[in-house]
Amino acid sequence: MEVLQSAEGMLEVRGDRDHPANQGRLCSKGAALADTLASDRNRLLRPRVDGAEVSWDTALEAVAGRWRGIIDEHGSDAVAFYASGQMLTEDYYVANKLMKGFIGTGNIDTNSRLCMSSAVTGQVRAFGADTVACSYQDLEDTELLILVGSNLAWCHPVLYQRVKRARLARDDMRVVVIDPRRTESCEIADLHLPIAPDADVSLFNGLLRLLHQGGGTDAAFIAAHTEGFEQVLAALPDRTVPELAADCGLAVADVQQLLDWIDAADSTVSAFSMGVNQSRSGTDKVNAIINLHLALGRIGKPGCGPFSITGQPNAMGGREVGGLATTLAAHMGFSDEDCDRVQRFWNSPRIARAPGLKALELFEAIDSGAVKSVWIMATNPLFSLPDAERWRRALARCECVIVSDCVDDTDTLAAADICLPALGWGEKTGTVTNSERCLSRQRAFLPAPGEARPDWWAICEVAGRLGFSEGFNYSDVAEVFAEHARLSGFENRRRRDFDISALGELAVPDYHSMAPVRWPLADGQASPEVFRDGRFYHADGRARFVPVTGSVPGNKGLILNTGRVRDHWHSMTRTGRAERLCDHTPEPRMAVHPEDLMALGLSDGGLARIESPQGMALLRVRRSEAQALGQVFVPMHWSRRFSSAASINSVVAPAADPLSGEPAFKLTDVQITPVETAWSGVFAGFSGNVPPTGYWVRVPGAEYERLLLMAEPGTTSPEAVAECLLPASGRRLQLADTALGLYRWAVLDENGALLAALSIGPREIDADQTWLTRLFQRPTLSAAEQQWLLAGMTPDGAGGQGRLVCSCNRVGETVIRELVRAGCDSPAALTERCAAGGGCGSCLPELQTIIDEEQRACRIAS
Repeated sequence: MEVLQSAEGMLEVRGDRDHPANQGRLCSKGAALADTLASDRNRLLRPRVDGAEVSWDTALEAVAGRWRGIIDEHGSDAVAFYASGQMLTEDYYVANKLMKGFIGTGNIDTNSRLCMSSAVTGQVRAFGADTVACSYQDLEDTELLILVGSNLAWCHPVLYQRVKRARLARDDMRVVVIDPRRTESCEIADLHLPIAPDADVSLFNGLLRLLHQGGGTDAAFIAAHTEGFEQVLAALPDRTVPELAADCGLAVADVQQLLDWIDAADSTVSAFSMGVNQSRSGTDKVNAIINLHLALGRIGKPGCGPFSITGQPNAMGGREVGGLATTLAAHMGFSDEDCDRVQRFWNSPRIARAPGLKALELFEAIDSGAVKSVWIMATNPLFSLPDAERWRRALARCECVIVSDCVDDTDTLAAADICLPALGWGEKTGTVTNSERCLSRQRAFLPAPGEARPDWWAICEVAGRLGFSEGFNYSDVAEVFAEHARLSGFENRRRRDFDISALGELAVPDYHSMAPVRWPLADGQASPEVFRDGRFYHADGRARFVPVTGSVPGNKGLILNTGRVRDHWHSMTRTGRAERLCDHTPEPRMAVHPEDLMALGLSDGGLARIESPQGMALLRVRRSEAQALGQVFVPMHWSRRFSSAASINSVVAPAADPLSGEPAFKLTDVQITPVETAWSGVFAGFSGNVPPTGYWVRVPGAEYERLLLMAEPGTTSPEAVAECLLPASGRRLQLADTALGLYRWAVLDENGALLAALSIGPREIDADQTWLTRLFQRPTLSAAEQQWLLAGMTPDGAGGQGRLVCSCNRVGETVIRELVRAGCDSPAALTERCAAGGGCGSCLPELQTIIDEEQRACRIAS
């Protein structure tokens, strides 16, 4: 992307038309990046040790001194590092080098364990290396695209729009979505299979068996390039199409249609994401998908392959350097040969010779006291891990918790003994790698705020204080990258997939001007299409079929499924700063099928408690026909900073795949009960106080923030909430109708400008308070405006534009519905009239849904 600065100093973010991945297109989050760059808001700007601000030198000495004492007394495995897919590759590289090569422990893992480690493990089993088999171009070139557990429309919207354009332009392309929910990606689907939870292995095993019985497998490819096919066949249950459909909770006709399309196609891509990976059987799901592609010979060819699409910006870069506890470095494992090779390259005093603790194992070791200190960098595990409350208690008992972050108000930072201020996006320099193995340079364009420093620098400074200066004496981040690149080619001789050694001799200026490039590189040139020659990375050059057995878990009650919404990312550390990203989904709501809604006594918009043995969350309910019966979906973004009790990972069970260690975020048994409410309310303004209500959600904004409130009977009064949230100074206006239970307050400054407003009533208050923006911008409110404010209206009678639908161009639902009623009958027509859908395109499925709803209502009315 490109960042432009106006003469007034305003920043504008644009897509880079020359970048091969996005070709100038941005998603809603990318388009809003400039809105998130206020450097003085919630930033960690100075180091802290035991609650006191200190110099960097004091903080670094504290880190090194405490680790030295722990290692001397308890050994190197008593310390650990927990990294993140938000780190740049260079940061990752020095962290991994310090832990595995100089401290000598495998205990460095990453939050990427939570999203793609099942894909890594499955690919290593099948290919002999963690090789992603496809490119983004394959998504457009294939005849049959199968999206498995991937809501591409919302989670990878730029890719989705590429696929959509290809689908509309070609008569020979079909798209199939396999997902328990009917997601936005179904907008372009020719077939949606609402599969039973964790039935993916059964489905792909059954497809393989049926295709083989019908002569659809590629015997020549299997014989020339693979091993283990007969063993896989012997392990496959013999299922008819009706039996397979019953096993997977699917319609017989749908399974038969998928089978026919696979058999007829010459090319197939199976693109999978969290719905596959985040499972107790995630690795087996990956191998079931790969087995099918190997059996069909649909890999290593244009428009063919199993495609693991990662979520985080640099999960791939972390995999390349060895940031996972189960890999050593540069796609090497822990064989004696690899360990000796890496130790010689690093010239390190020791080397980790066995895998370290995976994420959940690591926090269990903290809980038990086996790990005495952990350094957590660029992630918020007390929010993101399942069974989060247990790890909150564990970190509270941990001897030394070190946290490097760019913000000052995460759940995890509150548990830190030592806090190190880091650079954020726009301030740091380095590289990232995307899902198709494309390396991109990230360049700083903002000055470092306060005393924030690069993560790689902080790690190297600690390494020096531990006595390892010679191994970490870098003068520029380019030197870190060059060493990483040289290691990838060290004694490689094309035996390992990851090789960017052609970049290992880049001069510093060349590194800083480096263009995007996909690996592997051959003789210094990009040769990125893998497996074209049928050669894989096991010692014999053959891929491996892996026998896997599928079984649908027997759940006792409702199933909780968690995931993302369109405009937010992780714990909203950055997206929570952008008002337009918050307005599409102002609060997390639990999606419930209408029949479950009735059976549980819930109401659309009402409050409900969702519980498991791990914990509880309090959420409002959303009626959704897209939700499968017996399952509920809850978005995962709202941390304690943004909500009273909506951190859903406190409810998620800590079950994990036994091979990859990836948690099963998509399947937890839960109980749900309705919660009676006495009143609802909306506060607008700025208040540092926590509302005394059981339910509240904070919606950030530039002119003011909103607090959405609900209170249970007998818990707190409207007057108590007003005293808590409203400014103590200023002129207070009040309207109270105790008979109806309606209360409204407004507070003005000495000039008559609006400081805050609070509305409370027995029914739901409209969360769309955007019309207040005009009043907050007025230097003085007239007497009429003050009266209308207490009435909940503006003098011209105009309300807000409704819930934001198009974040890129800031178009609300009310505006869109009015245009549909006036005759706009397609997303293209809406784009022409109001620009909705004219940005990243991720709102286009929702525009079509609104059109369908309005047209249906018109037919009923007539």
